[in-house]
Amino acid sequence: MTTTMISSNQSKVNQDWEAVARELGPAFASRAAQHDVEGSFVAENFEMMRERKLFSAAVPAELGGGGASHLQMCNILREMAAYDASTALAFSMHSHLLAMLVWRYRHNLTPSSEPVLRKIAAEELVLISTGGSDWLDGSGVVEKADGGYRLKGRKIFGSGSPAGDLLLTMGVYDDPQEGPTVFHFAINLKDQGVSILDDWDTLGMRGTGSNNIDIDNVFFPEAGVSLRRPQGKWHGFFDILSPIAFSLIMSVYVGIAESAREIAVTQVTKKKGDQIVQEAIGEMETDLLGAQAALKGMLDIATTDFKPSIEYSNLICRYKTLVVRSAIRTVEKAMEAVGGTAYFRGLGLERCFRDVQAARYHPIQERNQYLFSGRIALGLDPVE
Repeated sequence: MTTTMISSNQSKVNQDWEAVARELGPAFASRAAQHDVEGSFVAENFEMMRERKLFSAAVPAELGGGGASHLQMCNILREMAAYDASTALAFSMHSHLLAMLVWRYRHNLTPSSEPVLRKIAAEELVLISTGGSDWLDGSGVVEKADGGYRLKGRKIFGSGSPAGDLLLTMGVYDDPQEGPTVFHFAINLKDQGVSILDDWDTLGMRGTGSNNIDIDNVFFPEAGVSLRRPQGKWHGFFDILSPIAFSLIMSVYVGIAESAREIAVTQVTKKKGDQIVQEAIGEMETDLLGAQAALKGMLDIATTDFKPSIEYSNLICRYKTLVVRSAIRTVEKAMEAVGGTAYFRGLGLERCFRDVQAARYHPIQERNQYLFSGRIALGLDPVE
């Protein structure tokens, strides 16, 4: 496998985290097909990652973590995706939540971030996201209770939920003065009111364990609300989230595209004199460059101490669409170049094709991004 890695001098520790991903990768790859056929969660992979402290790799060293930089985490995900995309994608959901906590800690935005980060470092806690389904509107009903609130609702796309410890989620509170308000908070996935359903059965990314999660009147304290924002409106929170989260998640899909490219180039060796094959490979190479370049554009923002802004969010969202389109086309062209052999499961391209389709469904989706960027270009509010 040949992966274009981006060097980093931002790491605060000497651990070669990308090497850890490469070391674990073959074991992940050996189980990938079985998890794909069964639609079963990659539990063994998560356990190996816990043992190697990957879930706390991005926690600052002064808080007991590995001190891995954002760039290192993106490279880990990109490397891991070549071995098992489901494991990489599930890990990216934990990683972007952790990265947000680290960013807020570094910028003194949330006093509660430090104890949570210390706890993640000490216990290798796995964070579960529901942001892919909640996004601007949030979901679930929040009602006032003594000392805090209670949440009732169903969350979807809970990637990694079978191994999860904390659910970082949202709920909607009908504030008497402010109207519908989205609260951000964490709840314990071991709470008796939380039920993780075994219902993840999809086209691709079948090992992520992205189950629905039922939440029945689970309590969270007033002090546990990390953010309050108007429902359905763009908020400064998303100007922080967009560069951080999208660069991590899209690293997975670039990794899939790079893996498909390697399979294709290896497979067509015996027919490289065929002009049609040459053209398909050339088109594949061009689309892959587009995906890599768009990811680099994301990383150029996310790996600096960027100042959150709607301008950066708009740029990141456009880069995301370019990554998605180019990564999908890369895999399509890899299959075209290889021919009928690509249709067989044993080669791995067929799974790459199914897994890469999931890139379409992460917010902000392509048509919504066009509307978002178009409104900004026309001087309108980004969201109606």
